Amino acid sequence: MRLSSLFYAIIFTLTLKISAAMASAPESFADLAEAALPAVVNISTTQLVDVKQQLVLPEFPEGSPMEEFFKEFQRRGMPLDKAPQKATSLGSGFIISEDGLMVTNNHVIEKAEEITITLHDNTQLEATVLGHDPKTDLALLKIKTNKKLPFVKWGDSTKARVGDWVMAVGNPFGLGSTVTAGIISARARNINAGPYDEFIQTDAAINRGNSGGPLFNSEGEVIGINTAIFSPTGGSVGIGFAVPSDLAQPIIKQIQEFGSTKRGWLGVRFQPVTPEIAESLGIDTARGALVAEVDPKGPAKAAGIQAGDLILSYDGKEIGEKYALPRLVADTKIGRTVPVVIKRNDARKTLNVTIANLEEAEKSGKITLSQNNKPDEVQTETIEGLKLKDNLSDEKGVVVVDVDPASDAAIKGIKAGDIILEVNQNPADSLNAVKENIQQAVEQEKRSVLLRIQRGQERTFVALKLTKK
Repeated sequence: MRLSSLFYAIIFTLTLKISAAMASAPESFADLAEAALPAVVNISTTQLVDVKQQLVLPEFPEGSPMEEFFKEFQRRGMPLDKAPQKATSLGSGFIISEDGLMVTNNHVIEKAEEITITLHDNTQLEATVLGHDPKTDLALLKIKTNKKLPFVKWGDSTKARVGDWVMAVGNPFGLGSTVTAGIISARARNINAGPYDEFIQTDAAINRGNSGGPLFNSEGEVIGINTAIFSPTGGSVGIGFAVPSDLAQPIIKQIQEFGSTKRGWLGVRFQPVTPEIAESLGIDTARGALVAEVDPKGPAKAAGIQAGDLILSYDGKEIGEKYALPRLVADTKIGRTVPVVIKRNDARKTLNVTIANLEEAEKSGKITLSQNNKPDEVQTETIEGLKLKDNLSDEKGVVVVDVDPASDAAIKGIKAGDIILEVNQNPADSLNAVKENIQQAVEQEKRSVLLRIQRGQERTFVALKLTKK
């Protein structure tokens, strides 16, 4: 009886907890949407782009006189340069003050010559760019108007938890204001978009045109700016990313005050500490940031930091993983001296580093190292219209990074993300192996090579025409 009573008590407790969690789910997002929509805008931009027309040759039987005729036609008349044409793009944004300050993504307004804002009531207004930050893909605009505008308030993204309800508002595919809802799927995601990646991941539907729109918490506060999606199809598959408000707010404030950002600069390039590296360094867990290079003109060099040093803490904060350090440095006040604890050989040292201004260093040409802190950048090479890289995973093959739309590879349906397993039935173990096999086919004057391609769980053969040289 005692065991039975204990069992039912546990079940009852779990039922209460699950019921409480389910009760917190909103019955409707209608009130939240009604309050938020007036401050969310659609953005239309125009810019002049150069357009080139390329003649695509039809396929002819080998040795056909028509093949030579079309090639001669192309040599004499193609490609043709056309006059620059206007291109338009659509995005989203949100108003943060009654006088018309507005936040969006940098990529929404980048290189735009005209920016038109459409309010929720369909009023169209012009906007100017007060400043932008490509590193975090943020921009601050000012709407030209004399009337007071509805606006939204920032929320604290550090309090957002995985599983919390969120609502996204934007302008997907140019349809107009659209509301979607979901939960926070993960936090502090790094998607290699920039040096300060700490994205909020959500399954709320985010599509093309949602860029720059707000991600609201259940209190109607903006905790993120919708920026990117992961999708093999171009549409939402439930994996969207938003810049968290705790990262965005200081940057927007700096742009508003100075017209640009003012980030701290340490002057090192570092790499992640793997379990194998941790063991070789004599530490129990994979932590810290291993200095790969030191900028000769940077603050780290002046303070005595060397390549091979393991940075364990910065300004009293332990470095848990490789993308924590850039954010800590960036948020440091310019000119401030901070303690940096390093491990060199078997000894620990504390070095005092006076942080410099990243933007000033970039303008003056002092920076010689990449600021992306991505030492694991993979070499790529373009071969026969295919931009390829080695596969860093345990799987075999070479990864297709991009495809030239004018190439035979594109015509044959090869896509970014495909994996080349074989070239002419030889294993594609590396980028060099692919290159050597294709070069061998060219030297043998073959007209094509046979590629074995893997896409998802499917494998197929593709005959890729070779470019005559």
